[in-house]
Amino acid sequence: MENFYFEVVKQDEKSGARAGILHTPHGDIETPVYMPVGTQASVKGVYPRDLKEAGSQIILANTYHLYMRPGDELVAKAGGLHKFMNWDKPILTDSGGFQVFSLAKLKDVNDDGVMFKSNVDGSKHFFTPEKAIEIENNLGADIIMQFDQCTAYGVDKQTSYKAMKRTLSWLDRCVNYHKNEKQALFPIVQGNVFDDLRIESLKETLPYAKYGFGIGGLSVGEPKDIMYDILGKMYPYYPENKPRYLMGVGSPDCLIEGVKRGIDMFDCVLATRIARNGTALTSQGKVVVRNGKYKEDFTPLDPECDCYCCRNYSKAYLRHMINVGEMMGGMLISLHNITFLTKLMKGMRNAIIGGYLQEFNEEFCKKYGGECENAAKPFIF
Repeated sequence: MENFYFEVVKQDEKSGARAGILHTPHGDIETPVYMPVGTQASVKGVYPRDLKEAGSQIILANTYHLYMRPGDELVAKAGGLHKFMNWDKPILTDSGGFQVFSLAKLKDVNDDGVMFKSNVDGSKHFFTPEKAIEIENNLGADIIMQFDQCTAYGVDKQTSYKAMKRTLSWLDRCVNYHKNEKQALFPIVQGNVFDDLRIESLKETLPYAKYGFGIGGLSVGEPKDIMYDILGKMYPYYPENKPRYLMGVGSPDCLIEGVKRGIDMFDCVLATRIARNGTALTSQGKVVVRNGKYKEDFTPLDPECDCYCCRNYSKAYLRHMINVGEMMGGMLISLHNITFLTKLMKGMRNAIIGGYLQEFNEEFCKKYGGECENAAKPFIF
């Protein structure tokens, strides 16, 4: 696909960070980028119009959930996800592999695929690599992910190795079955927390990474330091001209650490999930608005943010909305959190291009505090 390619605009001289542009059929994506998650073809509580105002360039939808409801064939009849959900920018679909292994009941895994019971109604289903690709072809996203086997943190090396090799076998089947030339298929690197397995998986995956690749099976319970170490160990083996997507990662500290280690794309449900419980990510750190100290706080959620929420509402109002169960509270904070993470990524991109990434990270983390403080430290490979 001539309209799908990646170019590096600037490489940071002091870390693995880089700024790039990922060209897709539905528009260009400036990287590094945070991608909001719209599991059911909707980012929970946020209008597509407001996502665009927040600066979102690409959103995710999930193969497993959309297969269950309303069905991928219905989405295809509607003209694909872009028309179905009224989003004219790029879309990425996960293959459903993680959801099969984390949500579905009574899983039976073999080399052919996975037999499981739906978490929705208990019905039986059999997912194969070919089935996952068929569903993703019907959904019509710009970027689709291979069907993979994700293992939990704490499993032994032999189990991790078997799942990694199975993922590679499934990758070959995904590539052979994929027929939609308007979609870019990303393979997924697995290997749990074992450095040698990760590097082996990466090396064997790269021949299939025509447009980019994902790194799966991290941020699933392991300490963050382990994840950072694994990313650092893989860095020397990354190709320069392919986007690197760290799946399921989206807290400010992890975004900074990931960017320093050469990651271009991130996604996570964190922004909207914690928002519905009344937690905001702000320039001054996390703010839990349901707390009593905000009862008479009529200041904006974040004095450095110009999103619709911060321009128009106070912490006191947001606290009231959350505590009485009004959906408006979660909607407004969700919009703010997405705006906040999007601006963080844009700030890092500008800093990479301008040659002041380390200074940007230090200033950001000094104000944000908490778990972000370590992310301000320089990273040397």
